[in-house]
Amino acid sequence: MAYSIQRQDLQRKVRVRKSANLVLFVVDASWSMAVAERMNATKGAIMSLLTDAYQRRDRVGLIVFQKDRAQLVLPPTNSVTLAKKALADIPVGGKTPLSAGLLLAHEVFLREHTSHPDVMPLMILLTDGAGNVSMSDLPPQEEAHRIADLIKKAGVRNVTINMEHTAFDQGLAQQLADRLDGPCYTLSDLKASVLYETVRQEME
Repeated sequence: MAYSIQRQDLQRKVRVRKSANLVLFVVDASWSMAVAERMNATKGAIMSLLTDAYQRRDRVGLIVFQKDRAQLVLPPTNSVTLAKKALADIPVGGKTPLSAGLLLAHEVFLREHTSHPDVMPLMILLTDGAGNVSMSDLPPQEEAHRIADLIKKAGVRNVTINMEHTAFDQGLAQQLADRLDGPCYTLSDLKASVLYETVRQEME
């Protein structure tokens, strides 16, 4: 019995690969807010993300900004072991160089895009939006907003977690989130599990 097979009858299996995420936490480590609570929540969220990172080849990094500088404390990684070592001792205290933190984040994302062009970038910014240290002659807030424009232009997904107390909130975190073109959340209970779930929702 003869069969006539047409080209449209042929099928082939196409393996769809999920895009990996690069989640970069950018955290205010100055004394302007409850730094211990903030860092504990961030560390816990990072470890939770790394625990299931192998499923999607995700990587996680951490930038902290305090005094007059920003530091890449944890370069993007999917290693739980490396993360534990890097997160063990994080410098805190001093002023709030917000623009330095944003600029370093922008540089990290650009560098990662060059080496991993298929990776989906996501910035999680924990701040009250009130920078008080500039890298140039511009006022701190204006400088931070200009760098936020660069991050927006680069197409980086972002979430701002407003760390200011509601009684003293002047809307600075929301203004920064607007420049970044991303959502701004105020978490009533800043715990690692809550921060982790917030990030996971943005990654879906």
